[in-house]
Amino acid sequence: MSRVALIDDHESVRLGLEAACARDGEQIVVFSGSTVASYLGWRKASGQAPADVVVLDLTLGDGTTVTENVASIVADGASVVIHSVADRPAAVREALVAGAAGVVSKSSALDDVLDAIRTVAQGEALNNVEWASAVDGDREFADAQLSTRERDVLRLYATGLPLKAVADRLGVAYSTAKENISRVRVKYVSVGRSASTKVDLMRRAMEDGIYAPDGA
Repeated sequence: MSRVALIDDHESVRLGLEAACARDGEQIVVFSGSTVASYLGWRKASGQAPADVVVLDLTLGDGTTVTENVASIVADGASVVIHSVADRPAAVREALVAGAAGVVSKSSALDDVLDAIRTVAQGEALNNVEWASAVDGDREFADAQLSTRERDVLRLYATGLPLKAVADRLGVAYSTAKENISRVRVKYVSVGRSASTKVDLMRRAMEDGIYAPDGA
């Protein structure tokens, strides 16, 4: 029997999934809550093992990011199935990059959701052809055509290093590193991808496989 945790800020969704798991008899819901923090808090307080599968809403109402939520759960030892509406290809790609095992639409029948839980609990990959197609066709992820040097600068900058430290690490002048980051921002903006802040750049680097955080 698979141990399942449900994280969604809509109680009605959680109650429906709990009832479906109870009817199915192959899953036991060990946690149900509205935030990843509450799940991790339950884990720490109870001393119980991580759930086999965490069914996670793509966007929660507590201000957390998709990457933060997925990466935290995966690092804690559970597999993640994203349970989401079908119009968020950008956030879906972010979730998959962060380590989610797959996605199942909230418009899917409950039996399909249960099948997804079973598949992931058995260590198998979900068939996400529909989602992959939507993500690949999303203009937000158009190729920014970064040069090798620009990718190197972005990779180090995305780890949190100050730009001067990035320059020192690469053996280039600070002005050169600064110019590279400026060009990276311009290139992402030119293809419709936000790059105004350091957090934006970190997300762009993750999405394009330039940088992967620890545990993701």
